[in-house]
Amino acid sequence: MKSNLLKALNWLSLALLYCGAVIVLIQAVWISYGVGVRYILDSPDGMVTEATALLLVPVAFLGISYALLNDAYPKVGIVRDKLPATLQFWVDKLNMLVMLLIGAFFFTASAKAMFKSIDSGAASEILLWPRFYFWIPVVLSLLVFCLTATYLLLAGRPPRKPQGRAATDNAELSQNKQ
Repeated sequence: MKSNLLKALNWLSLALLYCGAVIVLIQAVWISYGVGVRYILDSPDGMVTEATALLLVPVAFLGISYALLNDAYPKVGIVRDKLPATLQFWVDKLNMLVMLLIGAFFFTASAKAMFKSIDSGAASEILLWPRFYFWIPVVLSLLVFCLTATYLLLAGRPPRKPQGRAATDNAELSQNKQ
């Protein structure tokens, strides 16, 4: 059960990450087009600035659950690493609880903003795109983040296989000893 849930969370976080990558590619192409039109044709396109600005918020949140699953957030472990293992365990649980609470706060705030923008029918000024379109990926990203943080808080982080040069060196050493 736990492994299936972890696989589903991993799949969802990867899907969100790839959606963010696609949005970044679209922004890069659109910004390049905007620069070309502005400086080569001397005809600025106002949609480029607004569209890329509106797409920055969803992009900012689409990779957070992937980063959480892969332990990719920056950490300061000077004090934590000096503590005994049992105390480190509880510090890690407290850290995950704080991350979950902050994620839940942002989830509720973004969900409220999404529902208000649906009710009001607000649209962007130049593009006339409904604003809730930009809140949907944020809400989904934060929901997956909260589910991931809850899983990691309750079940703990699964053991990771070592990667990179150190893993190769360790594998060679163990083979040489045999």
